[in-house]
Amino acid sequence: MKYLIVVDMQVDFITGSLGSSLATAIVPNVVEKVKSFDGKVIFTRDTHFADYMNTQEGKNLPVPHCIKDSDGWQICDELKPFADVVIDKLTFGSIELPRLIESFGEPVERIELCGLCTDICVISNAMVLKAAFPEVPIAVDSSCSAGVTVESHNTALSAMKAVQIEII
Repeated sequence: MKYLIVVDMQVDFITGSLGSSLATAIVPNVVEKVKSFDGKVIFTRDTHFADYMNTQEGKNLPVPHCIKDSDGWQICDELKPFADVVIDKLTFGSIELPRLIESFGEPVERIELCGLCTDICVISNAMVLKAAFPEVPIAVDSSCSAGVTVESHNTALSAMKAVQIEII
């Protein structure tokens, strides 16, 4: 089975509290990728709670975002119709994601990732998946991903390439 992991395509990262023009620009590309993907699509959803500002992440990034059940926590409207399988993650990379993939009970042929942000959650999940599935080809679609900045996006792509994650 081939898997597409769509990372954190949530309102707060696109047009909300941490939104950017870089994130907005990839939405149509991600929609097309999801629509044409031949395999299982899994969405991740960054999930925080009312105590966010007291967490380690909140102390380092003091911008409340993706608070569970808020508008900003939702998958963006353009992708919501395709978000049948969603995993909530409490930090950058999800250790539950490989377990979910394994729970489907099918051989894993390939895993592709896309989404937001390349330099934070995409790279974190790509590394978790590379560790969990060392013999499975893993790829990141750079045209369907955006970083906090263009420079940090490119730096993350280079780091992933260095550990044999294919950049497409």
